[in-house]
Amino acid sequence: MKQQRVKSTAEIYNIPQAMIVPNPNQPRKRFDYDELENLAQSIRENGILQPITVRKREDKKYELVSGERRLRAARLVGMVKIPSIVINIDDKNSAMFSIIENLQRQSLNFFEEAEAIEKLVGEYAMSREEVALKLGLAPSTVSNKLRILRLPEEMRFELARAGLTESHARALLMLEDDNQRARALSIIVDRHLNVAESERMINQMINRNN
Repeated sequence: MKQQRVKSTAEIYNIPQAMIVPNPNQPRKRFDYDELENLAQSIRENGILQPITVRKREDKKYELVSGERRLRAARLVGMVKIPSIVINIDDKNSAMFSIIENLQRQSLNFFEEAEAIEKLVGEYAMSREEVALKLGLAPSTVSNKLRILRLPEEMRFELARAGLTESHARALLMLEDDNQRARALSIIVDRHLNVAESERMINQMINRNN
């Protein structure tokens, strides 16, 4: 695939915040209010030190490409105009830009990462190898991340709520059906099992079923 060159005006514009619309490809679903408030306090004292990045839409508004936290914090402060860099970029590369920024900041949980990758593969017809290259991941890592989306939504929520890891999620996939997985997850959460303990318990469940 020929790589698109991202063109920038290299100028910073103060764009009215009311003209900036969310990025529909924003992979991060949850934002910590205390974290945003801390950033807002910094913006009150110092302003926005790093401009957000936007692209112009056909309706003359600007779609956010990167800088969601800064934009939200600026709105908390009540800033009327937001320092912005305008770039020329298509939908696929805008999605990639947003994902890479969040991955670099380590601000996505592992399910948000997997859902973002799934969107690139599904909606933008990128191969797993292409996604892996763009994100700096091994193709096997991309495949493993996509596998955890086989878990149902309620199980994903419980894993994230309990602060469990991607390895816990992959361990659950060793079981054949969601009823077994739900039972195993309940035990893992109740007993605060680490990954090795979880895998050992799941192997015991598998051996009893054979």
